[in-house]
Amino acid sequence: MKYAVIIGDGMSDYRHEKLGNKTPLEIAKKPLMDMMAQKGVVGFTHNVPMDMVPESDTANLAVLGYDPKIYSKGRSPLEAVSMGIDMKQDETAFRINTVALSEGDVYEELTILDHSADEIPTEESRQLIETLEAEMGDEIRKYYTGVSYRHCLIWKDAPKTIDFTRPHDILGSVIGSYLPQGEDGKPYYEIMKKSWEILKNHPINIERKKRGLLPANSLWIWSPGKKPFLTSFEERFGLKGTVVSAVDLIKGIGLCAGLKVPDIEGATGNIHTNYEGKAQAAIDAFKNGDDFVYVHVEAPDECGHRAEIENKVLSVEYLDSRIVKPIYDYLVSTGEDFKVIFLPDHPTPLCKRTHSLDAVPFVVYTHGKDENSGALGYDEYFGHGVEGKVKVKFYSKGWDMMDDIVEK
Repeated sequence: MKYAVIIGDGMSDYRHEKLGNKTPLEIAKKPLMDMMAQKGVVGFTHNVPMDMVPESDTANLAVLGYDPKIYSKGRSPLEAVSMGIDMKQDETAFRINTVALSEGDVYEELTILDHSADEIPTEESRQLIETLEAEMGDEIRKYYTGVSYRHCLIWKDAPKTIDFTRPHDILGSVIGSYLPQGEDGKPYYEIMKKSWEILKNHPINIERKKRGLLPANSLWIWSPGKKPFLTSFEERFGLKGTVVSAVDLIKGIGLCAGLKVPDIEGATGNIHTNYEGKAQAAIDAFKNGDDFVYVHVEAPDECGHRAEIENKVLSVEYLDSRIVKPIYDYLVSTGEDFKVIFLPDHPTPLCKRTHSLDAVPFVVYTHGKDENSGALGYDEYFGHGVEGKVKVKFYSKGWDMMDDIVEK
């Protein structure tokens, strides 16, 4: 049996008046996913425990069968693993976004405009992070470039960590009350303010503004964590596998779980990612003998954060036509038994521009087996289904789902 798990990060949503009081999943044209919902097992899963923050590390760990309460150590250490950083036990990793703040002379009075600085390209971000490393880095603190706006700070014997604010939760807000506070927060606040003083007139940002783009004019520190450890996915489920993703967080989870993690040229983490390259990487993994492939697409999540309604719908359509279809077609051509599983890790509602804790809709499709689910399509309502006949499964603990999916 082959298993293809396909994640549309942040794909589920709430109904939106600009979509005729429908969700992006309801509006999107996705014939293959709809067919699989009709013939597969459908339901809802709570991937993030209700007393945890609905972040992509906790949610994707759960989908892969790892209890977040046991295994989640923060997203930044997982990203550090993907970036090839050999963390020591006395080091703490922090996610540092290059964010866009409004213009002004008083740091605390500025407004956060975008957590991604208009999805700044990696090469431009690299020059900013290299400048910060040269001016602020030392034997205690080191700054590492990730993908686009997502970077990493490694701090030896870090001060006491605090409850950091996630930048995508406060878009459009004045940052003063969300900056690290008090004596414990002072070391982090000082780094953030100093980064602004260095970056606000950086040549990269001057050039970006000339092109009508937001400047990446400050770091935002959040999500601290220590070196992670996961038990091997192959040991747990008896499957050799590969994780396909553009973002360091998901790649880090894969590496920690002992899964292969190829680099995909042109994979960006936004709607302009290399969909065909990701699908081909999944197909190549199956051709090379893997039983399990986990394909993660970040685009719906980024569209949700940026409140890009039309692009979120389009990202779902791309997932269906450019990821699910080629993988499905290949698996059919092999004549082998296979399952295709697709779901969001968490919702990223357009109206909130951040993650929510709601359960997400999933489909488990087993080729050649018609479950006659009663669903009419794949969305948060399963196309409303055949009245009274939609058979819905529910996982209150999302990490239990992988045990049910994998045939022992």
